[in-house]
Amino acid sequence: MRLFLLTALTMLAFAANSVLNRWAVGPGHIGAMEFAVIRLVAGAAMLVALVLWQRRGLAWPGRKGRVAGVAGLSAYLIGFSLAYRGLDAGTGALVLFGTVQVTMFAGALVSGEVVPARRWAGAGLALGGLAIIAAPGAAGLLPLALMACAGLGWGVYSLAGRGAVDPLAATAWNFLLSVPLVVPLGLLAGVATPDATGVALALVSGAVTSGLGYALWYAVLPRLGAARAAVAQLTVPVIAALGGALLLAEMPDLRFWLAAVLVLGGVALASLPYRGLPSR
Repeated sequence: MRLFLLTALTMLAFAANSVLNRWAVGPGHIGAMEFAVIRLVAGAAMLVALVLWQRRGLAWPGRKGRVAGVAGLSAYLIGFSLAYRGLDAGTGALVLFGTVQVTMFAGALVSGEVVPARRWAGAGLALGGLAIIAAPGAAGLLPLALMACAGLGWGVYSLAGRGAVDPLAATAWNFLLSVPLVVPLGLLAGVATPDATGVALALVSGAVTSGLGYALWYAVLPRLGAARAAVAQLTVPVIAALGGALLLAEMPDLRFWLAAVLVLGGVALASLPYRGLPSR
């Protein structure tokens, strides 16, 4: 029961990032780049504090995957914030989640992994769901493209971080090293004065739902295993959609639920082990 509650809390934190970002940027409480910068700095501060508290030091985790990790994290943070100027919370989370899974599937192909037929089928379903979201009459193409870039960035970040000896410390370093990359881009984009609500939402997203959320995820992930972790993450777009409906009055339409069935069903097909077959 404790593991279930901790996992549910983590998924709530992940979904909350979408709701908080949309809540702050959509109505104009804060600019998208300003939100990304505050979220990054607050997340970096929280993660560094956690590592220093747990490890009594911030050891350098090595250079392997560091450039790709920092670039991927920066692309995710910027694309994520910019996309929520035009996407509702649930649609953004669904596009992000689907693109991440497709990116990691492509990474498996590039690295030469043997990909079973069910993973091909799952990736195809997920792509079909993303196509429904991007069909004419849906959200504007620019916000969708920005969220797809965010998903690509997070997928690259995840691939770069596989096999990290200390994932929490590696994430803290990635956040720290992204600061000198993202902050100047935010300044170049122009700084608009946010209101108190926008700053508060960005701080909560960075320090709590990102920093503490990632730390909690690393704590429960080894106990979940790959298959259960994949299933748990299927709930994130749905939770984000419900949060958007309750807090922002953004009611998901039939297009969203049809796309969600395809995307989440495809990810489940690709992720879950079949009886009698080894888990991959």
